[in-house]
Amino acid sequence: MCGDQLGAVVRTVMCRPSRGVRDMAELYPPIEPYEAGMLDVGDENLVYWEACGNPDGKPALVVHGGPGSGRTPGHRRYFDPDRYRVVLFDQRGCGRSTPHASDPATDMSHNTTGHLLADMERLREHLGVQRWLLSGASWGSTLILAYAERHPDRVSQIVISGVTTTRRSEIDWLYRGLARFFPEQWARFRTGVPEADRDGDLVSAYARRMEDPDPRVRARAAHDWHAWEDATVSLEPSGKPNAYSDRPPAALLARARICAYYFAHGAWLEEGALLRHAGRLAGIPGVLIHGRLDLGSPLDTAWELARAWPGAELAVIADSGHTGSDTMSQRKRSALDTFAQR
Repeated sequence: MCGDQLGAVVRTVMCRPSRGVRDMAELYPPIEPYEAGMLDVGDENLVYWEACGNPDGKPALVVHGGPGSGRTPGHRRYFDPDRYRVVLFDQRGCGRSTPHASDPATDMSHNTTGHLLADMERLREHLGVQRWLLSGASWGSTLILAYAERHPDRVSQIVISGVTTTRRSEIDWLYRGLARFFPEQWARFRTGVPEADRDGDLVSAYARRMEDPDPRVRARAAHDWHAWEDATVSLEPSGKPNAYSDRPPAALLARARICAYYFAHGAWLEEGALLRHAGRLAGIPGVLIHGRLDLGSPLDTAWELARAWPGAELAVIADSGHTGSDTMSQRKRSALDTFAQR
């Protein structure tokens, strides 16, 4: 059951698992794209995109997490295929986009938050979309917020889960602060970099390891990076072993390289800017869905955003962490079903 209002600014919904909640079968059936392509975004980069559902339906863009995780077929299943024109894309360097970040020759200087925002706008123009709903999770929520604050007139609604704004304080918590919960795993993560770097900026140290000319060094760094991320979600009720590391070798290399690179640069965002400028989202209806048990991205960021964003609704999912749950999936589908009618 979903509860009542809390305060005048934030409508917080406390959701708990209800009887009869099932797994992914409760979402829409799997669908295949009716159209796909490679968009030339400049800098010798081609971004893979695909469209699913109803070509005449409500436009929606799925913004995947990571950064560098890539889109998955499961992302399509949250949208009513009769009512939505769902667009998915692989951000630079991952998935089917080229050049791939697993290739050490790929120039990462052309892969920044600013580049990704420009790619999203170029994709919108390419597809002839005037305004679209944005949906995503984790890093995807950061990219969505940055895009919507830059182009509020291009966004109809927003649905995000696992809310992050990629402040340096959030990055430091994820890759250092969580050590108090997982000291053994963090000690292994720390020893994955040279001894001289172990008491400094570990994220930057990993970013340097991912640029090492020795493929064995890069592979080991990618393994250690994902082993730590696996640990951060290991206590979640719906967590699974190897949640992040269960990927093909090339995908592991690309994701670790992109993540470390972005986080070492604070995602090229001024600290706290997305929260400070959340007033720009006024007039855009939004649903923020966040797990109360999310250790890696604690609830306070979602709470702060909901207070700063006029008209946003914060749904706190009692049985969920960062990797989600059936309850979270149903809340996300419910929000998208509601917005499909607008």
